[in-house]
Amino acid sequence: MPRCCPGRKKLTTSLTSNVPDTRGFVILAMKRFSFPKKKRLVGNRQFTAVLARRRRFSDGLLTLYVAENDCGYSRLGVSIGKSAGKAAVRNRLKRLLREAFRQNQEQIPSGWDYVLMLSFVRSGSEQARCPSTRLRTSSIRNARRASGKPPTFEQVKTSFLSLVNRSRTDQNRSRKASNPNI
Repeated sequence: MPRCCPGRKKLTTSLTSNVPDTRGFVILAMKRFSFPKKKRLVGNRQFTAVLARRRRFSDGLLTLYVAENDCGYSRLGVSIGKSAGKAAVRNRLKRLLREAFRQNQEQIPSGWDYVLMLSFVRSGSEQARCPSTRLRTSSIRNARRASGKPPTFEQVKTSFLSLVNRSRTDQNRSRKASNPNI
């Protein structure tokens, strides 16, 4: 943090404590959340391994696939299809999803791989016109048509955290079913 702006803080940090400066200013000590390459799913094998587990949780905005890993920390993979829009829109959505993961790493259970995708929703009129499953409209496009804007960071963050919590409760339920002594 530059010394010329002691009260200013970046959005990428979290407040941990106040530290006095030698000149009498109070500098906010920040905890940085990082998203290094080791916390990302990058290869096709890693994505297919998570998708093959078929543990899926979905809401109107996102679909979350979950699989255990042996790393001891959680990893994230993001997949946005071309139906979400042009490259600039897709890249912005990917940045929003990665940022939601990065800022909430402490709330996410470690030892799991997560793959985030956009959910697809078909309206009733589209189902009546075209029964094939090829014609799909993403919920992002529906949201953009309704409001003219893509989803906000807060919408993406709350959707992601709710899906992680649903996966956590499902994991606890499956552990209790497999081991009744818990």
